[in-house]
Amino acid sequence: MRSEAVQVVVTDVVLDGDLAVPDRAAGVVAFAHGTGSSRHSPRNQAVAADLCRAGFATLLLDLLTVEEDRDESRRFAIDLLAARTTAAVDWLAGVLDLPTGLFGASTGAAAALVAAGQRPEQVRAVVSRGGRPDLAGDALAQVHAPTLFIVGGRDELVLELNRQAAGRLTAPYHLEVIPGATHLFPEPGALERVSPPPPPGAPR
Repeated sequence: MRSEAVQVVVTDVVLDGDLAVPDRAAGVVAFAHGTGSSRHSPRNQAVAADLCRAGFATLLLDLLTVEEDRDESRRFAIDLLAARTTAAVDWLAGVLDLPTGLFGASTGAAAALVAAGQRPEQVRAVVSRGGRPDLAGDALAQVHAPTLFIVGGRDELVLELNRQAAGRLTAPYHLEVIPGATHLFPEPGALERVSPPPPPGAPR
């Protein structure tokens, strides 16, 4: 597997990311980080590592620069986050000839869904973990990719918002509720339920 630090140029900013590509990758998953998060998120890094073990390349990309992240209003600027997620999809198409999926957490889920609607030929699937897909608004109707919503059973408000957002999709979807889990899935075994199982014989 090769891993490298990358930079994605978007309009007038440069976004830092980490790209990991296992041998014979079946696809690539770009992560849209949520409110106050980054490519250094231990939760998303854990999921990315499991995806790599399952044979998928991953791109962990900071959607905001360090300076921008100091402005909390930008963390909820879905149009901005979505535009940068879309730029990441376009960038990946230029460097890897692989099907693309998006994994969004918190506000990043809305950004991922908007990007999926804008790039229907490129984005094959979307996963929302503890996300706020409701913030994608009318863009939900433009999503064609199959979508998986993963929500903690004790994250009651977000669970209801996910149900409402799912009901606005025309694309196939599934809502997976992790019993006993709260918003950030800190409970023992909760985050592992989010990740794909490793191939037979592969270490966890």
